[in-house]
Amino acid sequence: MLVAIPDLLTPEEVREVRRILEESVWVDGKTTAGQQAAVAKCNLQIPADSPAAMQAGDIVLRALGRNPIFNSAALPLRVLPPMFNRYDVGMKFDAHVDGSIRAIPGANIRMRADVSSTLFLTQPEEYDGGELLISDTYGEQRVKLPAGHIVVYPSTSLHAVTPITRGSRWASFFWSQSMVRDDGQRAMLYDLDVAIREIRTTLPDDNRAVVALTSHYHNLLRRWAEL
Repeated sequence: MLVAIPDLLTPEEVREVRRILEESVWVDGKTTAGQQAAVAKCNLQIPADSPAAMQAGDIVLRALGRNPIFNSAALPLRVLPPMFNRYDVGMKFDAHVDGSIRAIPGANIRMRADVSSTLFLTQPEEYDGGELLISDTYGEQRVKLPAGHIVVYPSTSLHAVTPITRGSRWASFFWSQSMVRDDGQRAMLYDLDVAIREIRTTLPDDNRAVVALTSHYHNLLRRWAEL
């Protein structure tokens, strides 16, 4: 399931995150890649343990917490602290699948990467190339969203970032361990939640159909959730 979410960050938050990153030191992105991914990866990153990454990451985490679409689509149990990357002219990331297990910094805890997220921090007209290519059951999806918008998709997906030919593409990326491991089950729950929210705009919450659908959603979540 691929879900594009508009305006996760406000324009003011995008500007603040960009200001923090612009004042930071960038390093070779290969330092955080596994052996196989390092061959395919050519970009820059903010060190994950730097004050800048933590400050900018806190802004992103607060935005995730208040966004009902992200929480409905990902059903997050754990979220890895957001990281930040940059693709300048000639940089790219060839097709790869994200690592399945991630260590949470400073917590001595590992988490399963179920849902990948890319938060765009650069407007599409500021660069050429740099599309996020995601291969799923419906074929290849090309994603290039406005600054402040985010896309979430299964971490099992083969994906790539096409070469930059003009400008620079900045983004935040991170992984979530979902309460519901199976992507197909998450997709059904998301579709059901979207339908319930739409029905509630025309029917009162005590309507029998609304109550029945809401009960069905929670009973499915109760059956499938792993805590």
